[in-house]
Order: sequence, then structure tokens, then C-alpha cells
Amino acid sequence: MKITWYGHSAVMVDDGVKILIDPFIEGNPLSPVKASDLHPDIILVTHGHGDHLGNAIEIAKENNVSIVAIYELAEYLSSKGVNAIGMNFSGSFEFKGKTITMVYALHSAGISMDNFDHSGGLPCGFVIRGTRTVYHAGDTGIFGDMKLIGELYRPEISLLPIGGFFTMGIREAALAAKMLGSKIVIPIHYNTFDAIRQDPEMLKKELKGVSEVVILKPGQTGEF
Repeated sequence: MKITWYGHSAVMVDDGVKILIDPFIEGNPLSPVKASDLHPDIILVTHGHGDHLGNAIEIAKENNVSIVAIYELAEYLSSKGVNAIGMNFSGSFEFKGKTITMVYALHSAGISMDNFDHSGGLPCGFVIRGTRTVYHAGDTGIFGDMKLIGELYRPEISLLPIGGFFTMGIREAALAAKMLGSKIVIPIHYNTFDAIRQDPEMLKKELKGVSEVVILKPGQTGEF
């Protein structure tokens, strides 16, 4: 399995199938690629904020692929001419031999587009089960049911926000990793903007002897 980080929360999980998550590319100061460079088989969006929905619509149309999102956000995306798959918490579906499950996240989720605020339903995270099991937490604060996610799905790799201010910071992400029981943690959602400046090396210190913290540079691919 290969995981590529494009900065912020934008990630491509390639397990023989390319799964693009939260493709905030254009306007992302950390992204080394353009939206037109990405050719996923499917797109997952954790919530409707612009720094997560990002370029999902144009990438989906360009590549003729579906976007998976919480039901209300999927309805909005459908109105934009996208083939959207609306799900809800604990729901799963099979896609080309991989199982994608929607899980809870603790955040807000409105959509500000077209000079109008739309209801975006609730935020979510995703668990992808293939040759490895990966959890992308989306934007979230820490919550007790991360332990339940760990018990149910046993994610070997967790992508966790560490920026603080809008999401978990270092301390919370470290405890989240322990609740999830993940052997590998990849920090996301940090250093994109001044408000979320963090040193990911601090997460390594917090999780020493517990989990391996893999710090990817924007555009870098890790093999797991």
C-alpha cells in the first residue's frame, strides 16, 4: 500500500485502487501538484469545508469518478452534476475489492459556496480496509469512541490531524493514537496556515515506544 500526502488533509491511498481523500489542492500552499495531476478511481470527502471539499468536484468530473460523502453533502454534490454516493455513520460499501466505512468525527461541516451557506450534514472520517487497514480521521477533536473505532476496525495506519485550533493538537492526537491502537501514525492538517503551526516531531516524542510516527513531506509517498 502506498500513501501520498499533498499537504493539509489531502491524501491518496493507492492499494491497487487509487482512493483520493479531501483533495484541497488549488489554494493549498503546501501542495506540490495541480488538481489536473490527480487521477483517482474514487474520491472521499470528510466534510464540506473548502479546505477539504477543495477540488473534489472538478477532479471527479475530469476523471468521471464518484465522490463519497455524508448523505446531505452528497445531495449537494449531486446538484453540481457529480455522481455522489451518500452514506452515514457505520455504513460500509465495497469498491473494487476494498471496503470503505464511514465513521464519526467531532467537528462542524457547513458548505460555503456560490455566495451561500449550505447544510453539509455532519463531518466524518473513513476507514479503508484492503491489504492494510487505514483510518483517515478528517477534521476532528478527540472523542471517546475512537477506542470503539480501534476495537471494531483495528486500523494499522491512522492519519490524524495535529494542527490544533480547529482540530486535535499534538497531545490529543497522541492519546487518539493510543485509543485506536495504530502501529503507524501519519500526521495531517498542520502547517498549512499560521493558526495550525505544529512540529510533528513532538508527536514522535509523545508516541515513542507506542506507535511509529511517519512524517511525510508534501508530495512524498510512504510504502506500507
